Amino acid sequence: MSAIEVVGLGRKFGSFQAVQDVSFTVEPGEIFGYLGANGAGKSSTIRMLCGLLAPSSGRATVAGHDVADSPDRVKESIGYMSQKFSLYLDLPVRENLRFFGGAYGLSGKALAARMDELIEECDLRGLEGALTGALPGGTRQRLALGCALLHRPKVVFLDEPTACVDPKARRLFWRMIRGLSAQGTTVFVTTHYLDEAEYCARIGLMSAGRLIALDTPAALKSRYVPHRVFVLRGGALSGVVAALSTMPGILSVEPFGAGLHVQVTESRLSSGDLRERALAAGAKDVVVDTVPPSLEDVFLAALKQDGSA
Repeated sequence: MSAIEVVGLGRKFGSFQAVQDVSFTVEPGEIFGYLGANGAGKSSTIRMLCGLLAPSSGRATVAGHDVADSPDRVKESIGYMSQKFSLYLDLPVRENLRFFGGAYGLSGKALAARMDELIEECDLRGLEGALTGALPGGTRQRLALGCALLHRPKVVFLDEPTACVDPKARRLFWRMIRGLSAQGTTVFVTTHYLDEAEYCARIGLMSAGRLIALDTPAALKSRYVPHRVFVLRGGALSGVVAALSTMPGILSVEPFGAGLHVQVTESRLSSGDLRERALAAGAKDVVVDTVPPSLEDVFLAALKQDGSA
């Protein structure tokens, strides 16, 4: 049985369709990524799957429980870490764990033992008495994850869990997520960091409330970015997009950080050809490298193909 099954799920707020006819399944122990821009419908989907928001249409089951008919059973079976920080900042670390453990129905020696386990697993040893509000953002996020795991849920929903934390904290957090998956816990995660999504077994791409693509990272790259990709770095690149776009064999030219990602369909085009064209159009100190396609390339291509970009 799938850990999560979604069929034709939809949600309206008045006349606004936040989520429209979304269908997918997530298997036990899978890390499932749910990606999209702000307002794409990710958080509304999660809230429905957590039993916090009633669907307007369609159906969904989580850990075997229908989200519309049995929202309380769903809540008992899941862990949920919200996009907004949800801990009590004026409580010490251990007291936050104690509070949320009590909310999940744990008490006595069982709660104390579970708290000790999570303090170790979440790398919080030595911080038990520290005031939560005084902790760095990454440490607080690990504590929030620990609170969501106290009752050993079958499914964990993580809504932007690494937002506003440093790269080192992000790596540690994802190491914990992979550990959960290895233990058989299903992890449903949203993120704005597309490099993080590479850790997911499968990815769903949301746009304007619709699920426009769903597959493994490798399969999505093969489908949406089947051609060679070059990255151009240098000065004054913003003024050469039009010149590059009109070259025969150029499929797309997209901004990528401080550089440009160029998809090429013509096999005879080389990095030297692109560099010469960019320099002729006014770019400075141009360096061109061949790079593997990224999920950012996939996301932009999927939006363009869908007509959302």
